[in-house]
Amino acid sequence: MRSPSRWLAALTGMAALALTAGSALASATPIATPSNHPVTHVCDQNPKPGFVSCFALRRTDVTASPNTPALPSGYGPSDLRSAYNLTASGSASATVAIIDSNDDPNAESDLATYRSTYGLPACTTANGCFKKVNENGQTSPLPSGDTGWAGEISLDVDMVSAICPGCHILLVEANQPSMSDLGTAVNTAVSMGAKYVSNSYGGSEDGTENSSDSSYFNHPGVAITASTGDSGYGISYPSSSAYVTAVGGTSLSKASNSRGWTESAWSGAGSGCSSDVAKPSFQSGVTTGCNNRADADVSAVADPNTGLAVYQTYGGSGWAVYGGTSASSPIIASVYALAGAPGSSDRPAAYPYANASALYDVTSGSNGSCSTAVQCKAGAGWDGPTGLGTPNGTAAFTAGGTPPPPGSPSVTNPGSQSGVVGTAASLQLSATGGTAPYTWSATGLPAGLSISSSGLISGTPTTAGSNTVTATVTDAASKTGSASFSWTITTGGGGGCSGQQLGNAGFESGTAPWTTTSGVVNANGSGETAHGGTHFAWLDGYGTTHTDSATQSVAIPAGCHATLSFYLHIDTAETTTTTQYDKLTVKVGSTTVATFSNLNANSGYVQHSYDVSSLAGQTVTVSFSGSEDSSLQTSFVLDDTALTLS
Repeated sequence: MRSPSRWLAALTGMAALALTAGSALASATPIATPSNHPVTHVCDQNPKPGFVSCFALRRTDVTASPNTPALPSGYGPSDLRSAYNLTASGSASATVAIIDSNDDPNAESDLATYRSTYGLPACTTANGCFKKVNENGQTSPLPSGDTGWAGEISLDVDMVSAICPGCHILLVEANQPSMSDLGTAVNTAVSMGAKYVSNSYGGSEDGTENSSDSSYFNHPGVAITASTGDSGYGISYPSSSAYVTAVGGTSLSKASNSRGWTESAWSGAGSGCSSDVAKPSFQSGVTTGCNNRADADVSAVADPNTGLAVYQTYGGSGWAVYGGTSASSPIIASVYALAGAPGSSDRPAAYPYANASALYDVTSGSNGSCSTAVQCKAGAGWDGPTGLGTPNGTAAFTAGGTPPPPGSPSVTNPGSQSGVVGTAASLQLSATGGTAPYTWSATGLPAGLSISSSGLISGTPTTAGSNTVTATVTDAASKTGSASFSWTITTGGGGGCSGQQLGNAGFESGTAPWTTTSGVVNANGSGETAHGGTHFAWLDGYGTTHTDSATQSVAIPAGCHATLSFYLHIDTAETTTTTQYDKLTVKVGSTTVATFSNLNANSGYVQHSYDVSSLAGQTVTVSFSGSEDSSLQTSFVLDDTALTLS
């Protein structure tokens, strides 16, 4: 029997988010907004553990009518561009990616109705403007349909159309609403060239946020937005990621002032303080009432009482009025697209902090009660529900450097570090700006290392592992700056010929220090099973032309005997017993130590060992590289690797 291709696998579980019925984000359906307009969450708000929910809200008291000459109820493109001082120019080459779960089979036809109703140019597969793919970037097969997520999809693509009608739209549909599947979809969108990626979903933090950040959202040069949630004060992920622009929500109303509009914090907008994501450097000079990552960064309309016209037929009956921070995330992603391409090494979430005066500051309204008022009550400057404010043109979202807030020090990021158990380490940190003298502190240091007040990290590491270090400098005026970087410690150093050299050898802690293609690290429950622990590397298994790889650089001390070993399970849908179609190549440095193919398929894991002592005295790359032909899957499942010295 043919083994299932990877697009049919269940959730990987790695870095999955738990959202329980008692969380701050859970809500019954239907609900009523403070203005007594009934709304319903289109997605399940009580998903089973390991899954997340979308943040789209649909008004149930409005039957929008597109009858000529009247336009549908709810704000349309001209309203939004007027409210946020935007033009539709400068976007012809930009692709905005929408990350959602499950398939909306009517997405393209519904989008055509929305755009034609408002006189926007056609955006279709035929003219290259619209593309829909699964989480692995393939146009077929698509995941199963879901009428709730279809409402989310309609809202997302309509908001991109409203703000940036010249943008191309890439809709990436995850197999199911788990963080691993949705995160894989994010990686796919970036690999397909999207520089603007919107995520309108989330769940409660569960301690896996830093692993998810490393696996899915660490994409310099890409503007990634995420909704903060619809249940008022309370943090959610991925909006609490250090790598995304967290987008809160407002109530938007027409007014007789010079702007023509007025905004207040929407009572449903999420906000709060992360429990374990370190404060990103762009927030270091902002009073957030939080020592870690705080939501939100910016905001846009989200209140369904001041809602948006959306056209949906899969699970809907046509025109409807929507809201939720699910609307504000694609709006902000599209403003980034209008603003132009981010710098290749930039973190675009920092742009608004460098030019906050180019935003409309929202100073009234709240999203609940909290012990630190700035996190739940709007006011001048940064606040939790609305962040720094809403777009006033594109200036606050434009590349051009990401300086720290005026007068604050900035840490010079030293980049990724590595070391060996038993070998002394030393790293001097530096900073610029602010008011000297500086004092230093750090979190996440490898065991055995410490930092002095002058910024010298030193000591002898005692434990192998991969660490995320956050170094913070405080100047004489008590202003701070910080930077985060990885520090990987392997065993068997100090010239000794003993110990295992590979970091994260069983793939239990995400990808680092491995470098992998998208979706390689998986967990039990994804369709394959680990040899030891709960995680493993799954190369190929797609049943179409595909390549996957996992590589890691490692030092083999001179004079040592070295053995590379690993457990490998191969399953295949190929039926031939004579022809090699799919192949796994194992290399250490430039030396190929083994090859495997569909002809080596087996029913369980087999350990393989190879003497690589001839490479002693070198730093080499251990490489596993798999390739498939155009049909019939072969899965190369790898676990419990080791490069052992003796």
